[in-house]
Amino acid sequence: MILCFDIGGSRIKAGHSSAGIVTAMGEVATPLTDLAQFGAALRQFVRPGQRGVAISVTGVVDGVTGRAKVANIPCLDGVLVAQELAAMLGLPVVVRNDADCFAMAEMAQGAARGHENVFAIILGSGVGGGLIVGGRLVAGTGGFSGEWGHGPVIRDPSFACGCGQTGCLDTVGSARGLERLHKHLTGETAVSETILRLWQAGQPMPAVDLWLDLVSGVLAMVVNLVGASVVPVGGGLGNVPALIAALDHAVRARILRRTDAPLVVPAQISVDAGLIGAAAVGEQTYG
Repeated sequence: MILCFDIGGSRIKAGHSSAGIVTAMGEVATPLTDLAQFGAALRQFVRPGQRGVAISVTGVVDGVTGRAKVANIPCLDGVLVAQELAAMLGLPVVVRNDADCFAMAEMAQGAARGHENVFAIILGSGVGGGLIVGGRLVAGTGGFSGEWGHGPVIRDPSFACGCGQTGCLDTVGSARGLERLHKHLTGETAVSETILRLWQAGQPMPAVDLWLDLVSGVLAMVVNLVGASVVPVGGGLGNVPALIAALDHAVRARILRRTDAPLVVPAQISVDAGLIGAAAVGEQTYG
């Protein structure tokens, strides 16, 4: 049995996994500033017979050094999280970020079942992703593999990104990015839900057309690079089937591999993806 956690900035979800079946154990508030309190919050879920701990966290964990960058949980920021928590819990600990665990959840029980090369993407308030090659998660140096939203790739329009660069896909590919494109093209302010509702109703929406062009081009290059056979989409924009179908069509028109089968598809795990993904990481780690 593996103890698994989905750790967010406000709540910690706990569960245990056995033979791929995840059972919820409860939730507690996330201690933000005290590492000892954080460890105690996890320790209350430790039970006899657990082989190890697998954690999904909203941050980045360096696959080489093990140090975490977790801006919204200060007590974990800069800490050797797996090492520190293992000492507190008396069990081996593996930690991966939430995008990686999302990818693992989709491979274990969602839209990527049966696939070995998976690029699972998040199109929500930001642009992120998790990469699986040969059925195993790619952590990457610095913990940044799958982060296709950053790096200068767009010159017109080119917006400043929170990472410090200009022209990142994150600035236009997210829900906020779609709103930014709409403002840039029309001078009008509208939320993404309104933009997409009007587009689905048949009203011409240049921002959606431009969004599809910009996102599909970058995504097609990533698919060519990693050889993904499926791209599950999570996040708020992933909940709009018509948009994902249009993105799928645009990407398949731009990749080198010719296929009539859907490639970019809505994610299937919307509830407890963090726990399911952490459990899948734990199964691979502890055998």
